[in-house]
Amino acid sequence: MQDIFPTILSWASAQKPFAIARVIRSWGSSPRQQGAALIVTEDMQMAGSVSGGCVETDVIRQILPLIRDGGTKRIAYGVTNEDAWAVGLSCGGKMEVFAERFWVFGDEAERALWEKLKQQQAKNRGSVLVTALAEEGSQSSLILPGGEVFGNPLSPQLKEDTLSCYAERRNQLLICDEKEYFIQIFPPRSRMFIIGAAHISANLISLAKLYDFEAIIIDPRGVFAQKTDFPMPPDQLLQAYPSEIFSDFSLDAYSYAVVLSHDPKIDDDALRILLRSDVAYIGALGSRKTHAKRVARLEEAGFGQEEIARIHAPIGVGIGAKTPKEIALSIMAEVIQVKNAFAT
Repeated sequence: MQDIFPTILSWASAQKPFAIARVIRSWGSSPRQQGAALIVTEDMQMAGSVSGGCVETDVIRQILPLIRDGGTKRIAYGVTNEDAWAVGLSCGGKMEVFAERFWVFGDEAERALWEKLKQQQAKNRGSVLVTALAEEGSQSSLILPGGEVFGNPLSPQLKEDTLSCYAERRNQLLICDEKEYFIQIFPPRSRMFIIGAAHISANLISLAKLYDFEAIIIDPRGVFAQKTDFPMPPDQLLQAYPSEIFSDFSLDAYSYAVVLSHDPKIDDDALRILLRSDVAYIGALGSRKTHAKRVARLEEAGFGQEEIARIHAPIGVGIGAKTPKEIALSIMAEVIQVKNAFAT
């Protein structure tokens, strides 16, 4: 749903009523994954997709009455290989769609939930929408990563399961207390911590921004932090040791760390914190010989093999990179590979 969020904001702000259909379950080679969404207005303006074109016409026909009448609709489809090929897809599959009038046009509780979700997105903070699936009308709650719940209360088990989905970056259909719930993740913008300002860092910032990562440079060395030429400036440039400022950030599953300083005092200072955090990726520059020395230092500091194995080293996808630009490309490719191993 993140891909159509700007349109959702625009239509909601203009008070243009619309319905939303979300993929809540998919089997086989379904064209779209859980959480994909289609929105449509009464005058047939559309954004997003639930199948890439295979079943959109029928979905629109079935959900248009919801804009006026409210309520919900749950629809199952089997997308044949023939239909999938007709819209340029490689193969078919099965999916289930849940549709409803968009929340800002519902009752006071739904409008309050939308306002909170909108605030979280505006502040680049994650949240999770928990929708109880029912024909007589959906009931939704919003839970923040810290566990705070808005809207309908959640059972302890459902709350725990929902936060697990957030940590694992998974939109998912859950069954809890004999009821079905759809868990929709609204993630924060991905954040990349780059430890060490240098030529590789400068090129990596450009790539990070191209792929919509917040890029944060951390380097206590003034001569590097202040003198490195950044063709595209980082979102933040922090002249401090990582241990001095990491507590100001959420080192969570939406964070990625790239350690590039070449200085063990700085690199190890970062790794000692990162290895016991929830960041999705930790990569460290250096040859196999350099990494072996790094491993020995970390073992001496009390880190186990499983913790140390989280480090991607040598860093980057193996493309035979030589120049700073090529190394930055290989690092960015590896970060995206890790990021896309999860479905949101």
